[in-house]
Amino acid sequence: MEERFREQYFIVLRIALLLILEIYIVLSQTMLTGASVRVLLILALFIGAVALKELVKRQLQLFFLGIAVVLLLMMLVTMGTAFTLLDIYLCYEILTYFKPRIFWYIFPLGFAFVPSAIGIFVQLMIAALIGLIYCQHDIVVESYRKQTKEDTMLEQALKHNMNRKEREMKEEVRKSLLMAENQLLEERMQLSQTLHDKLGHNINGSVYQLEAVKVLMEKEPETAKKMIQAVINQLRDGMDEIRAILRRESPGKYKLAVIQMERLCEDCRSKGVAAELITEGELKKIPPKYWEVILDNAYEAVSNSMKYAKCNDIKIRIYVLNQMLRCSISDNGAGCEEVVDGMGIAGMRKRMREVNGILDFETEAGFTINMLLPL
Repeated sequence: MEERFREQYFIVLRIALLLILEIYIVLSQTMLTGASVRVLLILALFIGAVALKELVKRQLQLFFLGIAVVLLLMMLVTMGTAFTLLDIYLCYEILTYFKPRIFWYIFPLGFAFVPSAIGIFVQLMIAALIGLIYCQHDIVVESYRKQTKEDTMLEQALKHNMNRKEREMKEEVRKSLLMAENQLLEERMQLSQTLHDKLGHNINGSVYQLEAVKVLMEKEPETAKKMIQAVINQLRDGMDEIRAILRRESPGKYKLAVIQMERLCEDCRSKGVAAELITEGELKKIPPKYWEVILDNAYEAVSNSMKYAKCNDIKIRIYVLNQMLRCSISDNGAGCEEVVDGMGIAGMRKRMREVNGILDFETEAGFTINMLLPL
């Protein structure tokens, strides 16, 4: 209801203004002749034409303006300059239909200098008031409405674009996680096959030799002893080969850590908080013990942000430099004036001390945890 009134208020204002002007003109006439009944009828028709103009489509509004002009000319012929204020009013009605440049709104004031019973000064003041009302709406209010409409459309376009990019980002993250998991599965299958091929033959050969030793142990103890030593050597070689395979085939610690970080971000997004992992540099250089510290601190920091910060965006940044590793977890939440060491932050400090790292906080815009680790 209020929105509809805001849209139609200028129409109501103009009709009310027209009624006030006509009542004022009629009451200000001291000489009512036999033509007054006819004039009142024309005035009523004039009001009807102006009111109907607002109820029809724009293509028909000009037709009703023409009728109003004809009716006004009839009143001028009948009563002379008594209806000069209606001339000014109708000029502004025509101007608000065509919406020309601002200097055109000055011309109707010229009718105010036509001599009439109410005086030129009063007529000029009323004309200026009418002009201000129409100028305010046609130039100021309409310009504001147009700008508001453009801003609303732009905001909707930006929201649509942001939603589209968010969907694309989620799809990319999902595909990246799927590819990483597939790669890990392939590496595990390859590792299993390699262990089966290498270790299986080695163990089977050792079992056969031990079975033979069991038979020869009493009859040929020296031969059995040599065979046992051979089995020991074979198993020792097998263990060395297993270690080499594991070092060569096992997935890197950094791959598993990155997957865990991505899953942490995905969990945040599923709860309505935008989260992003940003990395730069060779992640292979990061020692496994550093990854454990980074993961533990990241889980603690993200958990605190989700619980207390009232944020809608979290970023995890990992930068591998020449001699230094920098990791930061930041949110755009409320922040805090002073950092109080609870169990969570105390645990972060302890983990950083164990690897000779540096931990500090930024609380001016949101909350940021910075970790510096030597490489």
